[in-house]
Amino acid sequence: MRTLISNIKTLVGIDTELKPRLQGAEMSRLGQMDDAWLLVEDGRIASFGLMADWAARGEHVDVEVDAAGGMVLPSWCDPHTHIVYAGSREAEFVDKIRGMSYAEIARRGGGILNSADLLHTMSEDQLYEQALARAREMMLKGTGCIEIKSGYGLNPDDELKMLRVIRRMKETLPVRIVSTFLGAHAVGRQYTQPEYVDLIVNEMIPEVGRQRLAEYIDVFCDTGFFTPEETARILEAGARWGMQPKIHADELASSGGVEVGVAHRALSVDHLESMADEQIETLRGSVTMPTALPGTSFFLNMPFAPARKMIDAGLGVAVASDYNPGSTPSGDMKFVVSLACIKLRLLPEEAINAATINSAYAMGLSRDYGSIAVGKVANFFITQPIPSVSFIPYAYTTPIVSRVFLKGKEVI
Repeated sequence: MRTLISNIKTLVGIDTELKPRLQGAEMSRLGQMDDAWLLVEDGRIASFGLMADWAARGEHVDVEVDAAGGMVLPSWCDPHTHIVYAGSREAEFVDKIRGMSYAEIARRGGGILNSADLLHTMSEDQLYEQALARAREMMLKGTGCIEIKSGYGLNPDDELKMLRVIRRMKETLPVRIVSTFLGAHAVGRQYTQPEYVDLIVNEMIPEVGRQRLAEYIDVFCDTGFFTPEETARILEAGARWGMQPKIHADELASSGGVEVGVAHRALSVDHLESMADEQIETLRGSVTMPTALPGTSFFLNMPFAPARKMIDAGLGVAVASDYNPGSTPSGDMKFVVSLACIKLRLLPEEAINAATINSAYAMGLSRDYGSIAVGKVANFFITQPIPSVSFIPYAYTTPIVSRVFLKGKEVI
């Protein structure tokens, strides 16, 4: 099947060098071509060029889609979500309005533990239907790759239930999904912390590995959660079963999460609201992608990750939604891009790269996703007619997505 997207005002995110990630000054370079076409063949990008040159090529296509003067961008890639969860936590939202902090809610047994209690009462089918609706909403807003974590089970049966739901979503949705085992999200109510770490290492990880339910492993390495030493032990156990690390790090304090992530060659370290200059130096020269979650800072009234400082120091930065019921009940990556500009002080080009090629890297997917490049999977969206690329983050609540294509096929 050959599909032509014609009359594109601007083709955005063109990548001719096939770099796996962008760092430092590279992040402000966003390849663009005006008055363009894009050719898709068998689900991958076959070629692209100027509309003025298309007729001379004399190529046959099966389907032509008129972009009608809209722009075409690579699909957003969201490398940090928790969209398999039960119900919602708006009561805690009200608690926060009244002045209670995220840490205080967690200490009194709320937060993650509340979600775990509710998830325990729900069937796998119920969880699947709820998560499916969230994923479809994300897809229709332009997201084409989603990382999904477990972590609201906090016991072997419920963690496996969550991971089976993620596997079902992989099998039924056109969006590219990767799964992460986050048993170390908090300590289950019925365990002491040493008991729970032993359970993760000795029982949960081997069973997740035997059933091949997760590509990645994550730990909430932060004050009040898991120590760097516990984190290292869990990551090493996961590595024995082929799970690469992705770390919750330095959200609540500069607590050693970045250091343990880099030491274990984590694909990403995420949150970073409390990271210090020393952690920026730790990340320099590593394979680890710092990933900011500005929606979390916005929703919880927390500091924002120092993304501007990281880019100016020569690092790459990715952004993600952190879609979850407690701290970020939104998977709208366009809004994340707006926050990246408004609060992280990224240029629009930097923010779009952070939400596409660099966020694909933070999922281990940038070889096939995250940019407009010949041979990559044809995940992209067509915008409504808009005046410029900068309009995307500028008009922070304006819907811009007109049509969505995943694996070269339109998603309706």
